[in-house]
Amino acid sequence: MDFHCHLDLYPNAREVYKEALLRNEFTWLVTTSPRAFEATSRVLGASSKILVTPGLHPEIAHDRAAELELLLEQIAIASAVGEVGLDGSPRFKHSYEIQLHIFESVIRRCAAVGGRPLSIHSRRAVKDVLSILQKYPGFGTAIMHWFSGTPAELKAAEASGCWFSVGPAMFESANGRALAAKMPPDRVVPESDGPFAKVAGTTVMPWSAHDTAERLATLWGVRSDQAAASLAYNSNQLLCLMGRS
Repeated sequence: MDFHCHLDLYPNAREVYKEALLRNEFTWLVTTSPRAFEATSRVLGASSKILVTPGLHPEIAHDRAAELELLLEQIAIASAVGEVGLDGSPRFKHSYEIQLHIFESVIRRCAAVGGRPLSIHSRRAVKDVLSILQKYPGFGTAIMHWFSGTPAELKAAEASGCWFSVGPAMFESANGRALAAKMPPDRVVPESDGPFAKVAGTTVMPWSAHDTAERLATLWGVRSDQAAASLAYNSNQLLCLMGRS
């Protein structure tokens, strides 16, 4: 399974889509903008195994802010939302106020329509992400994608009920490994973040869950088949929360 993948952005997206259908029980195809969601839904489409969701990536918030109203309309009919969130890194600080407005609008809308699972970007912005989530307790279920906050922020996210999607590329850094080791083992699910994520220069593919299991096994001190079984169990539990059991 893969709980965060930009499948539509692979150079050979149609072929990767077909392969994901064969290899994966479930792939969450997150989009970067409302217009991209419309195009991807039209060109690739959803299936029983691939979920395509509307989002507005914080890295392009400044350029796509005018699409917010469209996103809010899409949320009403979508079963999940992603990728959304905040990015407080220096490169995107100039758009942070816009990001805050968009993210809070999204979370408010999710709460208003009964709650949605959300794949959330939180680079250098965990405190603000959690603050907004706490303002709207009926927003749904937060899945923190490639979490990179501090250990204290990880504890706060765990206490808030967040889930965590992790992929092979996260284990390339010492900080990523340290955070993955501290995550609640019953709320960790696999992701690829392909095609952006790379390991040793190679693009991570949507069927990389076995690689994630092997890397987590080392951190958890268990066999890789045990880690794989835990990820599978967690994935099925999250799919139940997403209404896709």
